Amino acid sequence: MRFSGLAATLLLVAFAGVAHAAFPERPVRLIVPLPPGGGTDLLARTLTQQLGERWGHNVVIDNRGGAGGTIGVDLAAKSQPDGYTIVMGYIAPISVNVSLGKLPYDPVKDLAPITMVAVAQNVLVVHPALAAANVKELIALLKAKPGYFHYASAGNGSSPHLSAELFKSMAGVNMNHVPYKGAGPAFIDLIAGQVSMYFGSLPSSLPHIRAGRVRALAVTGSKRSAIVPELPTITEAAVANFDSTQWYGILAPARTPPAIVEQLHRDLVAVLTIPAVKERLFGQGYEVVANSRAEFTQYIREEIAKWARVIKEAGIRAD
Repeated sequence: MRFSGLAATLLLVAFAGVAHAAFPERPVRLIVPLPPGGGTDLLARTLTQQLGERWGHNVVIDNRGGAGGTIGVDLAAKSQPDGYTIVMGYIAPISVNVSLGKLPYDPVKDLAPITMVAVAQNVLVVHPALAAANVKELIALLKAKPGYFHYASAGNGSSPHLSAELFKSMAGVNMNHVPYKGAGPAFIDLIAGQVSMYFGSLPSSLPHIRAGRVRALAVTGSKRSAIVPELPTITEAAVANFDSTQWYGILAPARTPPAIVEQLHRDLVAVLTIPAVKERLFGQGYEVVANSRAEFTQYIREEIAKWARVIKEAGIRAD
């Protein structure tokens, strides 16, 4: 009887290993916490095509926009932790919204980071008529007329808003915030001269920069962007240790089995390192990261602490 019991236990363990090895056995849902058609949605669709081919099962996009990404991430956090629901996280619903008010989920405890997919630096752009050819000249202009100039954002708590507030704090300048409902309306008024500057993402800013409708002064990351290597960082140009980058990554519900989490990581990294995928995303303004789970987890914790300080100092409130 003891032998039979041991044999049965070994058989169950073997079957469990086979089940994990066979993942996925049906379509996987990737929640995108934004409406279809935007940059995050296009980024996700690039991944789903490649993952579907790799797995032999479709990866279905489920767009759940609203509340600054909170609705979609909350749905993912409360989904069955079996690997069949994952979410495309990004800076607002993971690193920022937790400091703007109570969330229905804990971005650290309720989600399992898989890998950071890519980053997209913001870029400081100004109206072509503004009398500032570089960041130092812009700072001098803002200090000469404190509170006179206006900057656009894609909404309260958005990455462009936070980049501008970080710039105000670190550069010691004062300018007025004009929030818009997204990058599109913000660029319309910037190009028309209704506002003077904007910290837009590279994917949304590149077409306007290349067309000469706005002037780019610097990127906001800790190092130059390979996409626009001619642009200095704000740190190089004038403000030491400035770093404000939009990031995108895949997360699963907490308590997803470790074997499935590891497979998701391996497969995502394999897809992200395909040269054609990297080139396609690069052309859209994204730089692939594909880091480890530990690195992604630590990055999220650091981002939450960083933006909590900025939000408190600037007195930013949710819309």
